[in-house]
Amino acid sequence: MSGKAIAQSQFDRAADLIGLESYMRRILVSPFREVQVEVPVRMDDGRIEVFTGYRIQHNGARGPCKGGIRYHPEADHDEVLGLATIMTWKTALMDIPFGGAKGGVTVDPRKLSKLELERLTRRFTQRIAIVLGPYRDIPAPDVNTNAQVMAWILDEYSSRQGYTPAVVTGKPVSLGGSLGRDEATGRGVMYVMAEYARDFGIPLKGARVVIQGFGNVGGHLARLLVTEAAAKVLAVSDVDGGIVNDKGLDIPGLLAHAAERRPVSEWKGGSPITNDALWTVPCEWLVPAALGGVITKEKNAKTLDCKVVVEGANEPTTPTADLILAERSIPVIPDFLANAGGVTVSYYEWAQNLQQYRWTHEQVNKELKATITKAYEAVRDMAKAKRCTFRTAAYAIALSRVAEAERLRGN
Repeated sequence: MSGKAIAQSQFDRAADLIGLESYMRRILVSPFREVQVEVPVRMDDGRIEVFTGYRIQHNGARGPCKGGIRYHPEADHDEVLGLATIMTWKTALMDIPFGGAKGGVTVDPRKLSKLELERLTRRFTQRIAIVLGPYRDIPAPDVNTNAQVMAWILDEYSSRQGYTPAVVTGKPVSLGGSLGRDEATGRGVMYVMAEYARDFGIPLKGARVVIQGFGNVGGHLARLLVTEAAAKVLAVSDVDGGIVNDKGLDIPGLLAHAAERRPVSEWKGGSPITNDALWTVPCEWLVPAALGGVITKEKNAKTLDCKVVVEGANEPTTPTADLILAERSIPVIPDFLANAGGVTVSYYEWAQNLQQYRWTHEQVNKELKATITKAYEAVRDMAKAKRCTFRTAAYAIALSRVAEAERLRGN
């Protein structure tokens, strides 16, 4: 199921719960602006390759659009639209003054040299710059993009508009990035897990955790769970496979290994396993932290061996898998609550750029914990009051806030 279809399915369930008017449903489900561009790039051997890129602004009723840019061979219109929609609900749930957007280029960045990646980023930025701006649309990192890519976007945009650090977030700290931004998504996941653990009696200290994905989100989450929450990470995976150790993985050593761009399955501190086998490792907490659509009815929803699923990735669980997990009494902490730490600290970075004033790392973490805890408590209370899942409750809160903004603007 596409990201667009997943988002629509979840939207309908929450809209029914809050009795949303039919006209407002049409407004909220329709994207404000869609941009598709062709991105010609001169390769190192002199050839010119043409890649397709997207920037979709879903809704800006609550503020400028906000959302990451991903480079992936499967990035297409429907995926980017679905993710842009999720960003609208995520920013509304966190109650930060942004709307939702997403960008993507259909490319496998592993096949590009660093110079080719820079040329691609700069040309893509040129093609979509007309819809960007600190008060219009602010990109950020996503799958296969990072602080360096954001630095190129900043430079390309600023070369035409003048120095504009607030046009993009997730930048290097030396170029106006925020302290704590790299780890923000993973840290936010940990904060939500800690709140849920306290409320529902599933201790995080000493708990067994399995993480699918060992990039920015999964890597930071694993480190923080071990060092700050005293949890035990049993298994992790990347695109090439996984590794498991029933006694717990040496996460600092594994991170050093992964930093050398070596597959985690080659780490000597555990036993290699396939990506499919990772889903069957018994644990208390299972965290999909890579791509969407990985927990499905056909693949693994009936065989997961965990107490809680925490969505570190965007849209990792399909709606049919969601229903199966509910039948199996396995709660799911939804993506746009669990992984909202990234966009929340992006908001702090944007605010710092506009003020030209830097916060301390401690201040960033303190504000992040307060913001994400407040959102978690709202979802928990709504789920209890309406007797619904966390996901439906989160959607209901977000839809209500965006609909209110649309009505106040005159729709």
